[in-house]
Amino acid sequence: MDCWTLQMGYPVVTISKNYSLDRSVTITQEHFVYDRDAKFRDPDLFNRSLQWQIPLTLAVGNSTYKSSEVILWISNKTETHKVGRMDDDMWLLGNINQTGYFRVNYDLHNWRLLIGQLMTNAEIISVGNRAGLIDDVFNLARAGYLPQNVPLQIICYLPQEREFLPWHAASRSLYQLDKLLDRTEDYSLFSDFVLKQVASKYHKMGWPLALTEGSIIQASYQTEELQREVIMLACSFGNKHCHRQAVSLISDWISSNKNRIPPNVRDIVYCTGVSLMDEDVWEFIWMKFHSTTAISEKKVLLEALTCSDNGFLLNR
Repeated sequence: MDCWTLQMGYPVVTISKNYSLDRSVTITQEHFVYDRDAKFRDPDLFNRSLQWQIPLTLAVGNSTYKSSEVILWISNKTETHKVGRMDDDMWLLGNINQTGYFRVNYDLHNWRLLIGQLMTNAEIISVGNRAGLIDDVFNLARAGYLPQNVPLQIICYLPQEREFLPWHAASRSLYQLDKLLDRTEDYSLFSDFVLKQVASKYHKMGWPLALTEGSIIQASYQTEELQREVIMLACSFGNKHCHRQAVSLISDWISSNKNRIPPNVRDIVYCTGVSLMDEDVWEFIWMKFHSTTAISEKKVLLEALTCSDNGFLLNR
């Protein structure tokens, strides 16, 4: 365990298929860092040759078949292994169900095969692995191990995704890209692309029903969280229907002084209302922030006040 507890960071394991007669795979490990240039700028910090004892689980598959997993112990910088049946059209999948504390990268052809599998029949790959693939691919691209088009290609399968975890992994990464691309000339291309992936799921799931007195409508936790994730993406990236719905809910609250906004989307609605509507809405949220005694609601209201782009209001 010393390599995991006494060394900083964690590894990235790169699995490359040898597209030759022997059908073997080459597996390499290195210290995963987001700023790869730091290794050259600060050699004293990175001069140690970090290595880990890595329990790597592997499976191979294609559109009709997925093998049972095998486990390989990786202890060298580079190793070559044979993993049984492996035709050219078969993909490799590492770190099954994300049980290991490391990232996994593949050669570009294998990434293309995995993306093709997700587009045609994602459920051959487990939910945990679908979420892990999305999380790994975005972070690998962010760190410069992969071109940025690979993660954007992988999320094209999301309209068919019915589970919360892969959507959650995608949305976390998309918000990071959103911060990088905001105020750049290509931002509208990016936001339109994200909205295209989100639109069908958003219209299918709709909004949670507004609260009425005495009503208790309980969906499953995973369904509620998926609905919330999709609504947040839709509103954040400018879906017009999402904006109208948020404005309508805020307007109803202001006119009736009864907050019928479903609790699990209140932060999204408050923030969208403050960013889109006039100064009176900001003043209303400000007043509610001071009058409410519930600490959790106070926190949501305070965060909503920061969603304005009015410098005078933000200074207040």
